[in-house]
Amino acid sequence: MKKLSCAEGEGAAVRKWAEDSLWAEREYYEMDREYVACVRDILEHPVFQLMEQYIQHGSTTCRIHCIKVSYLAYRICGKFGWDQVQAARAGLLHDLFLYDWHTHAKETGKHFHGFTHPRTALDNAVLHFQLTEKEKDIILCHMWPLTVVPPKSPEGIAVCYADKVCGLAETVSGIREKVTFAFRIRGRKVT
Repeated sequence: MKKLSCAEGEGAAVRKWAEDSLWAEREYYEMDREYVACVRDILEHPVFQLMEQYIQHGSTTCRIHCIKVSYLAYRICGKFGWDQVQAARAGLLHDLFLYDWHTHAKETGKHFHGFTHPRTALDNAVLHFQLTEKEKDIILCHMWPLTVVPPKSPEGIAVCYADKVCGLAETVSGIREKVTFAFRIRGRKVT
């Protein structure tokens, strides 16, 4: 088994990349023809497109978040010789819950989104896409360790990792935007 390690500076580069949503918004991932070939049906599907209307973390939409997770997991799996296709496809569908999780509990009385949305995403995904058992497991277990059962495959670990990296980077970026905006407004009032 290949040693799982990053080259010097690779971790910082991944964090910086995860904070930047412009490459996904501008669809630069389409330059990677091999990636697009394995996920085009999902990217173009109307149900996947619905995720654009929901904010995931900070100001990042659920659709863009899933593209980032998918592509990062795809690249990780490529580096280690794992199944890139299943990681990419499951990464796109891992958050296919199709509601605003920020207001979901207040509107429905259903709490614990972090624990329950993997099942909702999987249920939605199987309605619209053909999934392998591995892809189902990746979607269902992507919130580990919040959910008890860990992913069964290295591809699942890659998606889980990519989700955490992207989610944290998007959240921090959103906080940074709000703090910067607050200081700009405060600065204008003072002068």
